Amino acid sequence: MFRLKILTSFAAAHCLINYQGDCENLHGHNWRVEVTVRAGGLDEAGLGIDFKILKAETNQLLKTLDHKYLNELPPFSGLSPSSENISRFLFRELSSKLNTDNIKVETITVWESDFACASYSEE
Repeated sequence: MFRLKILTSFAAAHCLINYQGDCENLHGHNWRVEVTVRAGGLDEAGLGIDFKILKAETNQLLKTLDHKYLNELPPFSGLSPSSENISRFLFRELSSKLNTDNIKVETITVWESDFACASYSEE
């Protein structure tokens, strides 16, 4: 089993719903996103998945979040756009685009600061 990981980022604002504290106020982050996929085998070039494809699909999805107010986006309608919910959203969206018999999105980790992150997987 091979594991491949990319790291990318986006900038966005949000406020937490039903939260008692400063983070219920509008604020932003420079979010970092780690995408980990697993590959059961390698292709003729010796690759599980081309990093170029993994980066392109991830960055295309992140464009829908970049420089946006996350609370106003349909995926977070009535849902707090926490790091946890963002990681689950990204996991499900990327899984629908990337998963094959050989490739599976394993974990999405969303960092809201250098010291705090949330990860989502379905295993």
